[in-house]
Amino acid sequence: MSRTLPVLFILLGVTAGCALAQLPFYTDDPAVTDPGKVHFEFFDEVDGLQRPQFPNLRQNTANYKLNVGLPHGLELDVDTPYLAIYRATGTDSSTGAGDLNLGIKWEIRKQSEKSWLPALAASLYIEFPTGDSSQQLGSGLSDYWLNLIAQKYITEKTHVNGNLGYLFAGNTSTGVVGITSTRGHVVTGGVSVLRDLNPRLTLGVELYVGVANIEDLGRDQFQVMSGGEYKIRDGFSLTFGVIVGRYAASPRIGGQLGFSVDWPDVVKHAH
Repeated sequence: MSRTLPVLFILLGVTAGCALAQLPFYTDDPAVTDPGKVHFEFFDEVDGLQRPQFPNLRQNTANYKLNVGLPHGLELDVDTPYLAIYRATGTDSSTGAGDLNLGIKWEIRKQSEKSWLPALAASLYIEFPTGDSSQQLGSGLSDYWLNLIAQKYITEKTHVNGNLGYLFAGNTSTGVVGITSTRGHVVTGGVSVLRDLNPRLTLGVELYVGVANIEDLGRDQFQVMSGGEYKIRDGFSLTFGVIVGRYAASPRIGGQLGFSVDWPDVVKHAH
């Protein structure tokens, strides 16, 4: 596949934005957690891997993410995956914690009905090599990732979302899924379109791509996800998604289930 096509999709991501409900999609949204509040997300994703990954056959990723709202439109993020990599007969499988990820996110502007400009945000993530790289549970590298985020409503119930990311060092891998490299720069981009079918159910589709600047240092990543969110009540939602990918850096096919919780809202409704 020509590198021109992934780059075009990445450029499209500059003009788009991200979903209000981040899960199940990988494309982030400009919104941040309100100051003093805590937002928790969990998802479990099972992926069938591409043939070049052999003897790796499947990967299960259980990811935990905690967001803490700070003043001045800032948010502190902490997330870590727990991985299980299943391999062909005769090769040992691997299970264990992956790399710890710390991030800071800044909501630059909210979308206004009086302006054509989209909502904007930016985030910076640092991933520490806490996973066992000899078992492919971690990259063995410290990753530095800057992400630009936008969101634009095209109708009252439909919004277009996108990211443009730049990895300064390290790689985008989680276990054996993602672009891997010894050292090198990676450009990532995501576009998602979501529609609110009713006050509880939102459905959407996402295109996510990644390209390493030097072919020998990485692999193309190209995947499509369809899925959505179902709100059980204020502060508690279930999420679901199906992934189809191409090239070794993306899963061949995968499925994801998850949930998100806003702790103050859940506690309030419990009483």
